[in-house]
Amino acid sequence: MTRVDFYFNADSKAEVARKVAAKAYQAGQRALIFTADEALANEVDVGLWTAQQLSFIPHVRCGHPQAGQTPILIGASDEGMAARDVLINLDDAWPAPFSRFERLIEIVTRDEGDREKARERYRFYQERGYPLHKVDLERK
Repeated sequence: MTRVDFYFNADSKAEVARKVAAKAYQAGQRALIFTADEALANEVDVGLWTAQQLSFIPHVRCGHPQAGQTPILIGASDEGMAARDVLINLDDAWPAPFSRFERLIEIVTRDEGDREKARERYRFYQERGYPLHKVDLERK
């Protein structure tokens, strides 16, 4: 069953997603940074290219010809993924393919609207019996 972690009090969804994806990559895992928002996908993409000068996190957009060989995907589809280790959700709703992944990371900002949508997702997972965990990013 998919483990669901809520990372809350995030300053930036894109920045937290980048850090989580980097950790997944370093652990030899594959991850999908899930977003249908093109501007947010671009922000994550640029962040993965520019965040750390001495390291590289291989990533492509969903649908790219190299998606099956690339450990980090950005977009709204898990099609072609070689393994489904980590799903990092940046959207307001639960991503349809979440149960195919070992772990789901929900990133929640301090914005009250975002928090309310996260509470709805939390209840959705809770009602279905998924193991839920909370990580307060303010305390890290």
